[in-house]
Amino acid sequence: MINQYEVPVCAAHNAPALTSTTPEADEEIVVRLATALDIDFAIPICAEMESSAKARGTGISQRDPADIKKKMLEGKAVIAFTKSGVWAGFSYIQTWENDQFVSNSGLIVVPAFRRLKVASAIKQKIFELSRQLYPQAKIFSITTGLAVMKLNSRLGFEPVTYTEITQDPQFWGACKSCVNYPILVAHGYRNCLCTAMLFSPDLLKAL
Repeated sequence: MINQYEVPVCAAHNAPALTSTTPEADEEIVVRLATALDIDFAIPICAEMESSAKARGTGISQRDPADIKKKMLEGKAVIAFTKSGVWAGFSYIQTWENDQFVSNSGLIVVPAFRRLKVASAIKQKIFELSRQLYPQAKIFSITTGLAVMKLNSRLGFEPVTYTEITQDPQFWGACKSCVNYPILVAHGYRNCLCTAMLFSPDLLKAL
């Protein structure tokens, strides 16, 4: 069971950073706004992101724990825990070009909690947070993962070319630690293995 709004019973900073324990099928998972209580999880979050990318042989670039902590303190991240306090997943948002664009980034689910719809709940929550904080911004995501593409599609994202998302050099600079960065550079930052997907509030106005 997943509850997107209830605060966990135990304090997040007292929970184990990572676990290989198989979750109980009926254990509730809480997806909520990350806070200062969660900053101790920045390092295991980054480690899991890197481990996941290496396992796939492609995908997300490395993240700095300091940046993850900053997102938590700014109220621009969501985190998932079991009711017993075990960390299950994470994602955050970043703004670009004077808040014209918002990226939904760093979606990660601990392996033991995959296929339990945790990713879907996190994606829904981070999308709602993006719309709440930046209602006029275009929201985008780049990914090589089919599962994330499907989640984006359900939320109204559409595949686009790289020219339709942010052109901020800092965004593309963050891809330097990705194994596919040479491909991105070779294509002049116009194409890579990641698929770009965009949600535009203008589409809602047109309906």
